[in-house]
Formats: sequence, structure tokens, C-alpha cells
Amino acid sequence: MSNKNNKKAIIAVAILLVLVLGAIIAWFALRPAPHTDAQAGQITIVAAVTHGDGSEKEFTISTAETNLRGALEQENLIQGDESEYGLYVKTVDGETADESKQEWWCFTRGGEMLMTGVDDTEIADGDHYEIVLTTGW
Repeated sequence: MSNKNNKKAIIAVAILLVLVLGAIIAWFALRPAPHTDAQAGQITIVAAVTHGDGSEKEFTISTAETNLRGALEQENLIQGDESEYGLYVKTVDGETADESKQEWWCFTRGGEMLMTGVDDTEIADGDHYEIVLTTGW
């Protein structure tokens, strides 16, 4: 009699394993697809540039980059010199700051001055950056 019970137990375990495996396969097949193309890792930021003559340009940037430098370089908006602290931005949207006139590019996010350089400024979807040519140290 125990032999018959053992066979029933083995069959029951086998059926249970088939059901569990089927449930796992169904879960993988029916789960929502991960975000793709523009959605996968893509964020959108806005960079508003104020030039020395007071003119303003706004750039909407969609990127998979994680820092401000990467997003701005992706659009060829900034150039500068490498330093031990990262990129020292000298040119924005084609205009170069004139250091002999104490000009420099001030970066703010939502009106608040950044305390990090463009290399270390992490970006998030919806961020709004202001880049203003400023005179005076």
C-alpha cells in the first residue's frame, strides 16, 4: 500500500511542479514590456541660455545621460577646458566668455545656483537649467 501512496505523492509533486513552472512562464509572458527607445532611460530637461547681449534661447533636451555635462555636450551646447575639477565651461551656444572682462557662465537650476560643476550635476526629468553669461567675479 505504501508503494501506491509513494507513486501518488510523486505524481502530485510532478503536477505541482508543472503548475508552478506554467505560472512562472505565464508571468514572464504577460508582464508589461519594459520601456523602450525614447522611454528607456530617457529624461527631458530644459536649458535656457542668456547671452551677453541679453538674448535668450531655450533648448529642450531629451537624453539618456545622467549628468548635466553629458546632456549639454550631446547637443553641442558647451565647450571648455578640462581641469582637475571637471570641465570648465568657457563657451555656451557658440558664445565664449571673455575672462579679461571677468565674464563667466553661471549655471542655476530652477533659479538656484549650482554648487557642483557640470560633470557632477546629476539631472532629473523635468529639470530646468538657466545658463547666464555673467560679468564680475
